[in-house]
Amino acid sequence: MNGHHPASFARSAQILRFLLKYRSAGVFTGIDLDTAALGTEVLVEPQIGQPEEFVEDLEALGPTFVKIGQALSTRPDMVPPAYLAALQRMQDEVSPIPVEAVRAVIEDELGVRVSKAFAEFDEKPIGSASLAQVHRARLRDGREVAVKVQRPWVSEIVRSDLDTLANVAGKADRITDIGRRLRFADWVHEFRKTLLNELDYRTEAENLDRFSEHFAGYPELFVPQPVRDLCATRVLTMDLVHGTKVTALSGLRRTEQDLGRLAEALLRGYLDQMFVHGEIHADPHPGNMLVTNDNRLGLFDLGMIAHVPPRQRERLLRLLFACVDGRGEEAAGESIAMGTRLGDFDHERYVREIGQLVARYAAHAGSQAMSEGRLVIELVRIATACGLRTPPELSLLGKTLLNLEQVSFALDPELDVKSIVESHIQRVMREQLKQSFTPANVAGEMLEMQALLRESPRKISDLLSLLAENRFTVHVGSLDDSQLMENLQKIANRISAGVITASLILSSALLMRIETPGWKLFGYPALALVSFLLGSGVGLALVWSAFRRDHKARPREERGPR
Repeated sequence: MNGHHPASFARSAQILRFLLKYRSAGVFTGIDLDTAALGTEVLVEPQIGQPEEFVEDLEALGPTFVKIGQALSTRPDMVPPAYLAALQRMQDEVSPIPVEAVRAVIEDELGVRVSKAFAEFDEKPIGSASLAQVHRARLRDGREVAVKVQRPWVSEIVRSDLDTLANVAGKADRITDIGRRLRFADWVHEFRKTLLNELDYRTEAENLDRFSEHFAGYPELFVPQPVRDLCATRVLTMDLVHGTKVTALSGLRRTEQDLGRLAEALLRGYLDQMFVHGEIHADPHPGNMLVTNDNRLGLFDLGMIAHVPPRQRERLLRLLFACVDGRGEEAAGESIAMGTRLGDFDHERYVREIGQLVARYAAHAGSQAMSEGRLVIELVRIATACGLRTPPELSLLGKTLLNLEQVSFALDPELDVKSIVESHIQRVMREQLKQSFTPANVAGEMLEMQALLRESPRKISDLLSLLAENRFTVHVGSLDDSQLMENLQKIANRISAGVITASLILSSALLMRIETPGWKLFGYPALALVSFLLGSGVGLALVWSAFRRDHKARPREERGPR
């Protein structure tokens, strides 16, 4: 799409109208500090009306904004509780596209006719979402498969929308306080990478293979295998999963079969994915899981996967363990270490509020009203209210835990999620401790120690030389250069505007008093009137420019120790 096409401007205007419509409702503008501090959001029921209308407007804007809604459901620091609840109920279901268009995409991607690639191909889709729809098919060897086909032109629409959003987010970060606080541009950048990865179905095929390998120790979990020869950028062919949706299980089946073991395996498997393998499935909601006919839990739709670096993974693990173990001050310390402290960060209040939050969690242990996922989500909300920007992985962890708890309680309403999470985290930490003493890790530590001992004499000698030659200097950062430049620019702009405006208006006033032959405008000397209008115009323009373009310094930020 051409960025200068009239349709592009119309789309930009449509997006801006949407953003402005809900800005006054508190969406994208932060949260209420006092409410967050009290931690009452977890018990507030969403209101009927605006939040539901917000979801409907997102769906009407198309596939990009459906995915934005799913991503915003992981950001309690951006979205008020009622809207967050509405987003979590958001359904990604749209009308199917004609089968002719589906066939065209398959044949274009695979390079063969549908009748050649599949022995049977059901023209009626078994699922239709904003980005793709799924059809049942059968291979020539009799294997039943599901064929996921991307909708035509979706990629172009998504890229155009993302460009528009990046432009809007960049401007919001420059001219609004909440933008500088939350960094919308960074969020859009990360969202762009995640969504474009999801649009490449070869990546999802790799995710299916990898998750299947990682869940090998959990026979209760089943991940369908992709058919590599029939996978491409816009087509994914994988095993067809037969089963019942987790939310549609009958009470009789729960009585006759032990579904609690499926829920426990799901929790342990996903905790391993997060803290051992460093991958967070962004949306493991009940609609992406089926209880199969052989009493296993089938997992699919693994397109949105976030990767967590090892050090961040360790901090997330320690933070969650401190939370479930009831150590609020340590949880606050871990979150501060992994976050970014803004200029107005209230350390004392943050530690106090997190301590109270964890204490409430401990008092309601086992209750769905204050679960592990809700605990993490509330921690992020309080952090934002107190001036601490938390990493996006922490919000994703909270959303993932919330979804896993929802699935687990659907399988077994009496399941003790807290004890499973706590015991498994302890096991993971023990395994990590054992791995730290493996020969490879010990050898690496010894090499680092050797390098330190080898470099120390030279560094001490350099330090003594600087002292002896009186060249040793200490740099102390006290004055914020960016704030100084901001103030100097404002002063210079105001003085310039005042001097120029005053000079022109004063000269025009003097000319008005002098009788000069020649042209007159509205009964005044033409030169004087032109000078007055020019002075007024230049003055107003400079004042407007000063207010609009003054350099705005970023708020002071301080990262936790690395």
